[in-house]
Amino acid sequence: MIYKIFISTFYLFVSLSFKGNTTNTPKIATNKTTVSNVISSIDNKIQLVYNSLQANQFQLPKEECFAEALKGFYELKEKGLIKKDILTLVDFSLSSNAKRLWIINLSTNEILFQSLVAHGRNTGDEFANNFSNTPESFKSSLGFYATGEVYNGKHGISLKLDGLEKGLNDHARERAVVIHGADYVSESFIKYHKRLGRSQGCPAVPLEFAPEIISMIKGQSCLYIYHPSINNQKQFKLIS
Repeated sequence: MIYKIFISTFYLFVSLSFKGNTTNTPKIATNKTTVSNVISSIDNKIQLVYNSLQANQFQLPKEECFAEALKGFYELKEKGLIKKDILTLVDFSLSSNAKRLWIINLSTNEILFQSLVAHGRNTGDEFANNFSNTPESFKSSLGFYATGEVYNGKHGISLKLDGLEKGLNDHARERAVVIHGADYVSESFIKYHKRLGRSQGCPAVPLEFAPEIISMIKGQSCLYIYHPSINNQKQFKLIS
């Protein structure tokens, strides 16, 4: 999605550079080739990073959602909206019974952690399928976030999030969408309820792992919450 914004901007730059000269076919062809080469270069880089990921004892995320996350990460890093080479990827296309959160160190290309993570109570039961940026919706929001401050709240140690996409998740602060631990995010809850527990919209993690997860990703790192439906929504604008 953010990648699409980048490509659109690139096309605008190319069109303006010709100042309406539509007769210079070789130049247009050359610049179209340049755009194609840029896309190919990014895709090749992402493929290389994915193929070189060190899984350690964890599973790899799906390549499709990893590619979307990495494209956005590169742009956010370039804009200075994130500072660390840590990418947290949440894949809400998976069952809530699966470990669908990954923490990836992009400096060393290794997966640091994999965990269960909850979605909002009105986002779905076992599977997430309904998303919102609206306060009091009790739904999860998709897209890119920057991690904010650590604090102690009613769920213990917690991490504030800043939504980076206008209209999609930029009400995260207002909605108090944060990362926190919860006792309903556990294998035992799944065993008795046949699905993971659900939050009020927060990407809640297992209570016992919350301090470790928050320590890894605090301080303006990148969080991306993915679902296939994100590509069917209107084009959202990156917060500058």
